[in-house]
Amino acid sequence: MAYASFDELLTAAAEHGSLGRAALACEASESETPAVELRARMGETLGVMREAIETGLAGRARSLSGLVGGDAARVLASQRGPLGGVFAQVVASALATGEVNAAMGRIVAAPTGGASGVLPAVLLTVGAEFGASEDQLIDALFAAAGIGAVIATRATLSGAAGGCQAEIGSGSAMAAAAAVELAGGTPAEAGHAAALALQGQMGLVCDPVGGLVEIPCVYRNATGASVALSAAEMALAGVEFPIPFDQVVDAMGFVGRSLPPSLRETALGGLAVTPAGRELAARACARHVEPSGAPS
Repeated sequence: MAYASFDELLTAAAEHGSLGRAALACEASESETPAVELRARMGETLGVMREAIETGLAGRARSLSGLVGGDAARVLASQRGPLGGVFAQVVASALATGEVNAAMGRIVAAPTGGASGVLPAVLLTVGAEFGASEDQLIDALFAAAGIGAVIATRATLSGAAGGCQAEIGSGSAMAAAAAVELAGGTPAEAGHAAALALQGQMGLVCDPVGGLVEIPCVYRNATGASVALSAAEMALAGVEFPIPFDQVVDAMGFVGRSLPPSLRETALGGLAVTPAGRELAARACARHVEPSGAPS
């Protein structure tokens, strides 16, 4: 699905009928794999996404460090939030996958492990809201993959290379485009949604406490999913972001390269070096050391 630009993807979508079908056609051609086989694989991917959310929502995912776990179930059970409904389900589902990832469970790195909660949460919740079929969900996943491929080609999906904007930001862009496709929006609207989502997280740093993909990573999945919902809502209402998606991606890549190493997954800046962050890191480290000082 290696389109060099969203413009190329958009042109192909006009030929194939949607972003998802265009991305699928490109992948089938490049990999010399029948489309039906690729769709079957994507169906399996969808199954893994569902399982991760179910595990996290059940409150069964706890990280070895003891820093995260159980918050997805808390959000799902809470009746105190101001919005509830789809929004609360998306937030809870995003946390759920993030917690499963932190607990070394099985997830889909879409686009990365640390940002694995955004796309499944939006895709499956919005899909359920619209009564989407399995085939429609798979099409939307391919649309998200097409967006992710453009970002990977023009910039990066790596937090170490571009900060968390490259991970959570990219996941939000992918999720926003998928949501628009599920809602029956046009490929152009999906592009605006992706641009709106990515620009909203421009400059987001990668600052894992203790070097673990737990705090703030798990929680950023939830906020990233929220951004994706906002972006999709705007795009479907006819809001057009004035800077094309390709240029937003290029800007993100430039910003990522400009970030100092301390803000790119090294745990040497941001929240990782706050007093609370250092204390949490020390606590997590202590859990992995026996009283004698030998590693557990």
